[in-house]
Amino acid sequence: MFKFRFWSLLLVLALVTGCNFTEEIYFNADGTGKMDIGFDGSEMLRMLPASDSTRIEEVVDSTIVFKDLLHEKKDSIAQLSPEQQAELKKLEPFSLHMLVDTEKGIMNFDMFTDFKDVSEVNDAFNAFQSASSVGPVAGGKPMPGNSGNEATKVSYVFDKKRFVRKATIVDQELFRQSLDSLEVAEMFLSSSTYTFKYHFPKRVKKTNVEDATFSIDGKTMVYEVNFLDMIKDPESILIEVELGN
Repeated sequence: MFKFRFWSLLLVLALVTGCNFTEEIYFNADGTGKMDIGFDGSEMLRMLPASDSTRIEEVVDSTIVFKDLLHEKKDSIAQLSPEQQAELKKLEPFSLHMLVDTEKGIMNFDMFTDFKDVSEVNDAFNAFQSASSVGPVAGGKPMPGNSGNEATKVSYVFDKKRFVRKATIVDQELFRQSLDSLEVAEMFLSSSTYTFKYHFPKRVKKTNVEDATFSIDGKTMVYEVNFLDMIKDPESILIEVELGN
C-alpha cells in the first residue's frame, strides 16, 4: 500500500508547489491516438530538506493500471459515496507511471491512455488530479478534495482535419470556491507551467494560438502557459488547429 499513499501525498504537494505539467497527445491519421498527462516535480523534490519526513530514500519506479486497481479494490470502492465512485471511474482508462529518485533529484509522474476517439478522454487533467483518491481506496489516508474538478470541464474534438480543445466553467460557485482555496498557494503556483504538446498526422495549416511553436515538419505544435493563469481563467485556453491536406 506504500506506493498508493506515497502517490497521494506527492500529488497533493504537487498541486501547491511550483511544478511543470505537460499535456501531450499523439494523433494517428484515423483519429485514434494516445494521451499523456505528465508532471515534473523534480524542482519540488529538491526543495525538500534532507530531514523532511516526506522524503523517500528508495527509488520508486512503478506503474499503476487503474482498471486493475479498481477491480481489485471494488469492495472498498462500493463503500464510498456515489460521487467518489464516479471520480474513481474516470481513472479506469488510464495507467500511471511513477519515477522518483531522490539521490538524482528526479520525480516524474505520467498518466497515459490510448483512445479510439480523443473525446473519450475529456477532462483528462481533472482525472489526473482525482488520482489522489487511490490513497483511501488502497488503505491510505483520504486526501482533500479538489472542487475545481467539478467546476470546470475540458473537451477535445478531432475530426482528422480540425482539432479543438475547449475549457468550460460549469459551476460558477464551485469555481469561485476553488479559486479561494488557491490563495495560499499562489506564490508557488505562479512559477508553474502547463505545456500543450500535440502531434498531428499532417502539417498544421493554421491555429488561433499566436505563441505556439512548431517542429520542422510542421506536424508537432507546442504551446506553454502559466499554470496559475490557466487555473484562474480556464476558458481563456481555447486551442483550435486546422490541418493541411
